[in-house]
Amino acid sequence: MTFVEHLADLRKRLIYILITLAVMFAASLTFISYIYRYLTRPVAREGLRLMVISPGEVIAVYFLISILVAVGLTLPFALYHVWRFVSPGLTPTERRYTLRLLPTALLMFVLGVLFAWFLIFPTIFHFLIHLSKVNFNVQLRAEAYFGFITDICLPFGFIFELPIVVVFLTRIGLVRPAFLRRIRRYAYFVCAVLGVLISPPELVSHLSVVLPMIALYEVSIGLSALVQRRQEHRRKAVEQAWS
Repeated sequence: MTFVEHLADLRKRLIYILITLAVMFAASLTFISYIYRYLTRPVAREGLRLMVISPGEVIAVYFLISILVAVGLTLPFALYHVWRFVSPGLTPTERRYTLRLLPTALLMFVLGVLFAWFLIFPTIFHFLIHLSKVNFNVQLRAEAYFGFITDICLPFGFIFELPIVVVFLTRIGLVRPAFLRRIRRYAYFVCAVLGVLISPPELVSHLSVVLPMIALYEVSIGLSALVQRRQEHRRKAVEQAWS
């Protein structure tokens, strides 16, 4: 393909993605009441209701929820078109690796968000609300609440990508399990610092964030060792075939 043909292909795929995003956005707006009630269940369990401070803020909140849901639903379709665009420039081996890793990476991202939503966010939210009720009259702005959800859940989606990144780096020879084991203490320290920074100042909240991060790091070491063993077996098989 020429440069102009590549640009035409890119434009076509961007149009497909934007059309899908618009359709998903419209569908999210259609069911916004159900989505809103589901996302505000933690608020209802605390006996609270969200508030807005201007008539137009409710529209901004509904649009924020709808665009976040639309982006999440469009993400698999967008990743597919990104892969179709870059695949002609990849070798058959690279194409096979990316085709395997992309669905897994998407699945791990979703698992990270769900893990944060069902386990981490309720713990942190409950703690902060009860801490606030001690000395304050608690009133939650809707926009701030949904921003808080995003700040908690989205980072865990990226944290859960760690095993996939380690597997990819091991496949291309940039990372080895021995190196990951050697820096384990430093990795634990980084996990502890990040966990403390993104969780409330309370032991249970700290542990609920730090321990999953450490577990993911250990899983990454195991996967890296597995990939290295497979590569060594494949290399020995090739050497035997040539000998």
